[in-house]
This record gives sequence, C-alpha cells and structure tokens, in this order.
Amino acid sequence: MTRPSVLFLCTGNAVRSVMAAAVLEAHGGPYQATSAGTLAVPGQPMGWRTRDALVALGLPVPPHRSRQATPALLDQATLVVAMAREHVAWVRQWCPGAAERTATLPWLASRLPLGPAPLTERLGALHLSTARLSEQDEVAEPDPEDPASYQTLAARIRTLVDELARRLTPAPPTGG
Repeated sequence: MTRPSVLFLCTGNAVRSVMAAAVLEAHGGPYQATSAGTLAVPGQPMGWRTRDALVALGLPVPPHRSRQATPALLDQATLVVAMAREHVAWVRQWCPGAAERTATLPWLASRLPLGPAPLTERLGALHLSTARLSEQDEVAEPDPEDPASYQTLAARIRTLVDELARRLTPAPPTGG
C-alpha cells in the first residue's frame, strides 16, 4: 500500500523544499515526503550548502534531483506544503484542484487542526483555496552569500516540519 504523500514546494527545488522533505522523511511516519519547484531546472543535485545543513542537523542526505512541479504531481499529493505565498498562488493558478490541499509550511504548522478526523477532512475545514496568507506565513530563502544562513534555515524548517508532523497524524479520539 502506498503511503499518503506530502509534496513540499519551493521555487527551484534546491534548498527549502529539499530540507523540508528530508525532515519529514526522517520522522518515518505514515506520510511519504517529496519535493518539487515552481521554476525548477530538472535533474540538478542539491547544493553543498543544503547538504551540509542537513548533515549538521544529523539528518540523512537524500539522493535528490530537482524536478518541476506539474499538475499531475500536485494532483497525486495528499497535501502540498509551500514555502511562500507565491508558491500557493502558483498552485491556485496552474492546478486549482490542488488548492484545497495547499498552504505554506508556517501556516499549516500553526493552524492544521489536531483531532481524530482524517487529514482530508481537517484540510477541508480550513478552506485553503481562499485562505489569506501573510509574510509571516513564509519560509524565506537563505542568503547565498552566507553559508551559515543555510543552517539557520534548516533549523527553522526542522522546527516547523516537526510541528506539522505532529499535526498530520490524527489524534486518538478522547472518550469518557
């Protein structure tokens, strides 16, 4: 049986979405983590700064090659987790069928409801295709001139993905 998938989405599929997918995969939970970009050059390996940031967090380095997000890829995802508002807007424009399953990582990490309901029901209650996102709901790119910014970014992404992972799994029903 195929695990439900979480597709992490950034621009080039070289840094942010790669880090987020690696963190979620390291959880070993019920969701398969994948990544793609809205303007990716397909087939590119991750950069050394991204790799080093993952290693610094003690995470396995995935055998990554960049890929372009497509409507088919978005349609297959159980959840699409974008890094910025521009990525959410891209999904809303190019794959409106996935818009109800798409929001940014910080937004979902703080608002995805816990509870016993399946993920699809909890996502539906959020009305994501019309959700308003602010600048605080974004994960900014690292400074390419500052290698340390990649480690800072990786630590922030790990915190956000750890919280998202906690919220992804339905909580057992409380009973009395």
